[in-house]
Amino acid sequence: MYNRVLLKLSGEALSGNGNAFDPNILAQLAEELKEVHEQGVDLAIVVGGGNFIRGKLVEQLGIDRVQGDYMGMLGTVINALAVQNALEQIGVPTRVQTAIEMQKIAEPFIVRRAIRHLEKGRIVIFGAGTGSPYFSTDTTAALRASEIKADVILMAKNGVDGVYDSDPKKNPDAKKYDHLSYMDLLNQGLQVMDTTATSMCMDNDIDLIVFNMNERGNILKAIKGNTIGTVISKGDK
Repeated sequence: MYNRVLLKLSGEALSGNGNAFDPNILAQLAEELKEVHEQGVDLAIVVGGGNFIRGKLVEQLGIDRVQGDYMGMLGTVINALAVQNALEQIGVPTRVQTAIEMQKIAEPFIVRRAIRHLEKGRIVIFGAGTGSPYFSTDTTAALRASEIKADVILMAKNGVDGVYDSDPKKNPDAKKYDHLSYMDLLNQGLQVMDTTATSMCMDNDIDLIVFNMNERGNILKAIKGNTIGTVISKGDK
């Protein structure tokens, strides 16, 4: 079992039926995270903001890239607070830390404080990305995982059960990979995460597991080391 885990959630994974949030999805996610928490695992979360602001929308509105990125960061804070609320409603202690200071609603990100919260059994939710434009929440996940010395990043996908050599929705013969190396991702151009995040994970020797979050129990299975999804590591295993 992994001892310290960073879970990367997309904003879209929290939404449904065109709404920003699906209460059933949030409630189910909270229950699953509670099961993980009860195993004594140190758990941190990075949430995306794609359910609020997307790249195409920014282009359509003619919004400057930097301004659009900051709007996306604010969306991730809203998602972090929603996840926090869902967890605390069922008695799980949490802290939200943001890369952009918002002292009325969350703590500023301080790595030592984040680690201390984890050691005290609190789930730490990171919002506002890296605090700088031009960096994705994939890069945020790789950065925060490196800073808190996480053993693994769990990349929860919405309806996708791993990494394929082509789009399985378009190609019924697409091949699913059980194991890959980070060099495979870079050399084959497999779009699991951006190249900055991939390089950071490789440099810091952090495993990455890509799996389908829509199947109940998958988060705990991944943490226990069960074979689900696709495992990506520094060296091909």
